[in-house]
Amino acid sequence: MKLLEGKTALITGAARGIGKAIALKFAEEGANVAFTDLVIDENGKATEAEIAAKGVKAKAYASNAADFAQTEEVVKQVKEEFGSIDILVNNAGITKDGLMLRMTEQQWDAVIAVNLKSAFNFIHASIPVMMRQRSGSIINMASVVGVHGNAGQANYAASKAGLIALAKSVGQEMGPKGIRANAIAPGFIDTAMTQALPQDIRKEWISKIPLRRGGTVEDIANTAVYLGSDLSSYVTGQVIQVDGGMNM
Repeated sequence: MKLLEGKTALITGAARGIGKAIALKFAEEGANVAFTDLVIDENGKATEAEIAAKGVKAKAYASNAADFAQTEEVVKQVKEEFGSIDILVNNAGITKDGLMLRMTEQQWDAVIAVNLKSAFNFIHASIPVMMRQRSGSIINMASVVGVHGNAGQANYAASKAGLIALAKSVGQEMGPKGIRANAIAPGFIDTAMTQALPQDIRKEWISKIPLRRGGTVEDIANTAVYLGSDLSSYVTGQVIQVDGGMNM
């Protein structure tokens, strides 16, 4: 029996990167997968095909996760096409880094809207579906910088800290309805972006990690499977730091 057999997952920002890894891992564990991205281009269509190739139902939706009305429409469509929403992964996110003195209002507003408001939008729209089911797992994709901050990333860190507090608050409110909410806080993850960093910077970061390596997108996806499955049926309001021990 696969861990997510018969469940439907809705994942935001999943055409690439960590979101895509989660979508594929969910599919391997038997979940049908609906996912969103700002634009569903050839890359998004390819991701949709990869997920479907795992033998599950898959559909990509073009949606601006920061838009409240668009979110409501997407959730309505997912419910109609898939029949349920058992797992919601709020993964959509951007960075617009800069020191506080030089950060513009646009940089602040854009990151808060995409990273934090989008999670509010999707939780707000999905909770009525989950309440009727009397079950559901909400997973917010946070970051270790949301726990301890990071110079030059005040907007990003604030958005990720907000996702942690949002998960804890929703967990308290929705627990009596059978709905769980947790957050994953990745550390230094090997992606195309981090692999492009200068080697001296990579070495410095890795030297601060007790496990002496960067994490993989699969490390994050495996944690998401745990939180989405019944293995974590008594886990809510928690932040799981997947960071190799960077932030003990």
